[in-house]
Amino acid sequence: MKRKQRKRPLTLLEIMIVIFLIGLIGSVVGYNVKGSLDEGRAFRSEQGAAQIRDLLLLEVAKGYSVDDVVGNYEAFLTSAGVVRDVKKLLKDGWGQSYVIEANSYKTDIKVRSDKLKAFQAKKKVKLGATASVEPESQVDAADEE
Repeated sequence: MKRKQRKRPLTLLEIMIVIFLIGLIGSVVGYNVKGSLDEGRAFRSEQGAAQIRDLLLLEVAKGYSVDDVVGNYEAFLTSAGVVRDVKKLLKDGWGQSYVIEANSYKTDIKVRSDKLKAFQAKKKVKLGATASVEPESQVDAADEE
């Protein structure tokens, strides 16, 4: 006669160990994903600022003054017809509005994100770097001339 083999149930200790391991793995993955999200926001902010600057400089090249373009940048971006959602483009990766201004010589346009600057400063402190995080851009070079 065959005996039925009974399955041994899991003990409470085994269940607690499995839950602990799942929690530990989840926390490690979550910590690493947060850094990746911030890097993605920084990338989106840098690319968005460059795109806004390029589109506004195209409007200046059409003959409008820098002051007019900077003063009414949303209308110029809308009329350019390149951007589908202007309001979304004008937000950085953290959802804050870009600061758009003309340089001191009224020959170029600066587009910056305060949250991006803070992220880069935080990253600089974290890495302990002595070099400047922001590369010298064309905008800064135009100010020095």
